[in-house]
Amino acid sequence: MWNGKNKAVTFSYDDGVVQDFRLVALFNRYGLKSTFNINSELLGLKEVIVRSGVDVCHDKIRPSELKELYKGHEVAVHTLTHPNLTVLDEAEIIRQVEEDRKNLEKLAGYEIIGMAYPCGGVNNDDRVAEIIRNNTKIKYSRTITSTHSFDLQENLLRFNPTAYTNITEETEDAVDRFLKLETDKPKLLYIWGHAYEFDINDRWGWFEKICEKLSGHDDIFYGTNKEVFFG
Repeated sequence: MWNGKNKAVTFSYDDGVVQDFRLVALFNRYGLKSTFNINSELLGLKEVIVRSGVDVCHDKIRPSELKELYKGHEVAVHTLTHPNLTVLDEAEIIRQVEEDRKNLEKLAGYEIIGMAYPCGGVNNDDRVAEIIRNNTKIKYSRTITSTHSFDLQENLLRFNPTAYTNITEETEDAVDRFLKLETDKPKLLYIWGHAYEFDINDRWGWFEKICEKLSGHDDIFYGTNKEVFFG
C-alpha cells in the first residue's frame, strides 16, 4: 500500500512548542516523519504550565521559525486558540479551524488539510466532525483516544491514534508489537504527544531509543499523517 509496503509509521505532536526544535532534530536523525499541529494565534507566547507537579516550559515557537523548523514534516491545524470545540457553536468552530488553516498556510507555504483536536477529555464528537467535514478544507483530524491497534479507520475526521508517548508503557508495547508484526494487510503505527512532556522527568533519552528502534526497517514506510492517509 505504501510504496509496496504494508506497514507504516507516523507521529503527531501538538502546540508548536520550543521543544519541537529538539524533537524535529531527533526525527531527522532517525529518518522519521511527523505532523505538527499548531495554534497560529498563540505563536510566540511564553508561558509555564504545571504537569505532574512539575513546572514545564510551554513557550511557543515564533511565526518566523515555523517554515524552516518543520521542513520535511507536515504542519496542521490545532485551532486558533486551543478551545474545546465541543462547547462552541457552529460559526466559532468554523472560524477556529479555517482561520488557523489560512494563517498556517501563509507561514508554511503549502496547502494544509490536516488537524488535531485541541484540549483533553472529551474534545471531539460527531457534531464537530460533521461541521468540519462540511464547512472547512480539513480532510482528517486526530483525537486523543488511543486504540492500541494498528488497523486503519474509515472516519478520518475522528481518527484515533495507536499510542500516547506520555504513557511510556503504552508506547513501548505498541512499538514492540508493531515491529514483530507480519502482515499482508495495511497496518499503521500512529504515535502522538507533546514535545514539552519529554522535559518532565527528562525522558528525551527514552524517546530517542524509541526512535532508534523504529528507524531503518525496509518493510516500513515512514511518512507524515498526510502521506500515510493520502499518499
